[in-house]
Amino acid sequence: MYVDALSFLEDEREAWEPFEALGGLTDADLERPMPQDGPCHGWSGRDLAAHLVAWQQVALQAARELALGDDSPTIARTDAEWDASGGDAINEAIRAEWRALPLDEVRRRLATVPGELRGYLTVVPEIRWVKNPKRLQFFMSQTLDHYPEHRPELDAILAAARG
Repeated sequence: MYVDALSFLEDEREAWEPFEALGGLTDADLERPMPQDGPCHGWSGRDLAAHLVAWQQVALQAARELALGDDSPTIARTDAEWDASGGDAINEAIRAEWRALPLDEVRRRLATVPGELRGYLTVVPEIRWVKNPKRLQFFMSQTLDHYPEHRPELDAILAAARG
């Protein structure tokens, strides 16, 4: 695990970097549905961006709370919703919500949320997240542990865009 915030933040930045390529896709490439039987399971680049950035937004809200105090209602609520509804239902709700957003807003969030999350984590006292195993695991699950799970989708989307 991590013993300091800087190490986590450097690793998170490096792990996120390949996904920034989604922002460089054309609208058509970002909206292209991928085959259901492939690594994307029918998701488009927009869907992948939505999925990853929505979970970063959850982490961002938790970081905002932990920057101001010892507790994060967001972490407690997210854990309870996950236990009650399951990941598939939550992820499908995220997908539907982001499908209703203008593509420019999806692009804006893709470009800003990751950096904003890193920025907030720099001001959260380490004792509230890096040195708290449960909270560190929460932030890992929204970022560093999450990104590699979706690298096959990213690679397929980028390959389709290249033709």
